[in-house]
Amino acid sequence: MPVSLFIALRYLRSRRHSGFISFITIIAVVGVTLGVAALIITLSVLGGFERTIKENVISFTAHLQLVGFQNQLLPNAHQAMEIVLSEFPEVKSIAPYISREGMIRSSASTDGVLIKGVDPRNDISAAKTRVVEGTYNLEQRDRGTEGIILGRRLAQKLEVNVGDRVMLMSLGGSSVTLSQTRVMQFEIRGLYETGMAEYDETYAYVNLTNAQRLFAVGPMVSGFDILVHDLDSLDNTALRLPERLGYPYYGRTTYQMNRNLFTWIELQKKPIPIIIGLIIIVATVNIIGTLLMMVMEKGKEIGILRALGTNRRKLMSIFLAQGMFIGVVGVVLGNIIAFVLCWLELKYRIISLPSGIYFMTHVPIDLNGVNFLLVSLLALLMCFLSSIIPSRIAAKRDPIRMIKFGS
Repeated sequence: MPVSLFIALRYLRSRRHSGFISFITIIAVVGVTLGVAALIITLSVLGGFERTIKENVISFTAHLQLVGFQNQLLPNAHQAMEIVLSEFPEVKSIAPYISREGMIRSSASTDGVLIKGVDPRNDISAAKTRVVEGTYNLEQRDRGTEGIILGRRLAQKLEVNVGDRVMLMSLGGSSVTLSQTRVMQFEIRGLYETGMAEYDETYAYVNLTNAQRLFAVGPMVSGFDILVHDLDSLDNTALRLPERLGYPYYGRTTYQMNRNLFTWIELQKKPIPIIIGLIIIVATVNIIGTLLMMVMEKGKEIGILRALGTNRRKLMSIFLAQGMFIGVVGVVLGNIIAFVLCWLELKYRIISLPSGIYFMTHVPIDLNGVNFLLVSLLALLMCFLSSIIPSRIAAKRDPIRMIKFGS
């Protein structure tokens, strides 16, 4: 063990008449530990929020929607799909849909709903992978009642479950008039849950053909959900598709459709530099204060070391080692605490959230190793820099004065 590290560890220990040094050392370590843990947890939660919201929103609205200008219905859906898939290699998949507002009625209640008709052969909707009860089956039957998929929150409002029947009422036809109200009966085949109340209590999925019959629009569709291979090409694809297909086709990306939501996500990141700054200041002040008290308490010992021939550089290394020891212990403990708390929340979902406000039912966690590494390196760097001032003060003290007066 290097001499400077040996002396540094001896100074950090409590002695019979210097227990206060041990106490302030513990306080300094706790300060670094809490700072590191708080910052890692903050970054993990913010990263989880961003990832979860983006995944949920994109999965519901797709990367890109190709719709009719001013909500015009689009004819020749199969021809448009063939052109997109053959001439735009960046497109991963495309799915036609028809979507309109309607009413849904059960034996217990009636509510407004957004009816979305999808083609089971080309379905990329989020509900397909979020079914919590029943099955996601929208295939048409030769006889009997057709199927519908509801959000769990909507089903709770209607007091229905899988196997129950509901009525869908729609203002059919290309031009919406009260005289064209149409009604169809459906059987609930499955319930989905995304954790976002805005979707779970609004969307109802039916077969595309059944939706076209309900709305009396023939073979026309409202638009196409499109997924791309690379999100960086999204804006360019949204411009090129309407140019190729012509009027009335109009492209809009998920970022355009949910501009307020993604702006809110970016806003959550802005306080991070302030949080980091405050934690750094607290940790720095703790370490500087601890080492300055150490210099005052160990004045005679420092003077003796100087008198025995210890040069200033060696003496500085002792207090730098003390600061780094505090930093390393604090960083290790902070990482352990942050990982355990994040894992517990990730595993057991201890903290719940109102989905109507936060678009999710529990606090999301993104256990990213980069966050742990960056925070640890930053904390160690600040511990090193904050140790320089006390070490320089100790090295410049007059050894004779320190031996005689202890300061």
